[in-house]
Amino acid sequence: MEKVGVANLPLHPGRAPAWLYKRMVRLGGAIAGVIIEEYGEEKLLQLLSNPYWFQSLACVLGYDWHSSGTTTVTTAALKEALEQYGIMAAGGKGMAGKTLNEIEEKALKIDAPVEKIKYASRMAAKVDNAALQDGYSLYHHTIFFDEHGHWIVIQQGMNTRNRYARRYHWIWKAKSFVDEPHAGIIGKKGKALNMVAMESKDARKASVDVVKEKPEKIERHIKALNMLKPKQATLDNKILMLSMPRRINWDALREAYEIQPSNYEEMLAIKGIGAATIRALAYISELVYGSQLSWRDPVKFSFAVGGKDGVPYPVNRKAMDEATTILQTTIEEAKIGKKEKMKALKRLRNFIPNP
Repeated sequence: MEKVGVANLPLHPGRAPAWLYKRMVRLGGAIAGVIIEEYGEEKLLQLLSNPYWFQSLACVLGYDWHSSGTTTVTTAALKEALEQYGIMAAGGKGMAGKTLNEIEEKALKIDAPVEKIKYASRMAAKVDNAALQDGYSLYHHTIFFDEHGHWIVIQQGMNTRNRYARRYHWIWKAKSFVDEPHAGIIGKKGKALNMVAMESKDARKASVDVVKEKPEKIERHIKALNMLKPKQATLDNKILMLSMPRRINWDALREAYEIQPSNYEEMLAIKGIGAATIRALAYISELVYGSQLSWRDPVKFSFAVGGKDGVPYPVNRKAMDEATTILQTTIEEAKIGKKEKMKALKRLRNFIPNP
């Protein structure tokens, strides 16, 4: 993906004002309606999976471009707005442990493939919490899906040390959950142990080979490596320390030995295989088997009606309401065959200069 800009997301506490949030729901629903009427539900999901398009949409809806709330508030508004079009959403901020139940409930409403969507939700969260160790802990996760099983995930992690957030985008079109799977990631660039990078392919294979060994052999590897000095790796002239974690889930490793996973995705999907276990396996893969690890951080902007905090200017409530009304009217008229306004909106694009 070509880098076209940077958006840092500082952690901002508080809630969106009620007057703004209800307008975000209405305007977001109107914009979505125009896209769905013209291009279909699948196209809307594809657009939402693009971090730059999502960022622009949040700005159009009046939210701050440089706030962690850009993610949480915009996804909450879309979750409420899109159900009228048959696009369901599950999860949100602080919804850990409830998302899978919500997927089941909403998937039944539209006869969507429940298990497929639950698996996508679980694996996207597992990868960004364990296989991509970038210092950001997930606290927000939302999955959007339609009746055909098309899904996207938008989730966000926080780094309490630098007080920034990072947003991760996923789409069903990814060929694998563990080989360059992200549609895009937006946030402050840093350093990461990236086990889903293409460069970590051999380390992933070595990790699977290791867990197929008896846990006692893994324990011997760990004891031997703990006697060595921590491995140093250079990234952008900075020294990273890859050290063996103190706590490892041995029950999960025993289960992995019993299961004998055939690939890295199967191993990662095992309950209890978390960040510490992944790091230990990566350490063994590099120092014992010589497999390359990737330290490449996968992180790769438009205001229309103003921003919540008055940046670059206060939200114009009247303009926001008028834009919503125009779009809603356009959708209704398009449904009964009046395409003139829809075509007029298309022609407006000709007057927008290319960036």
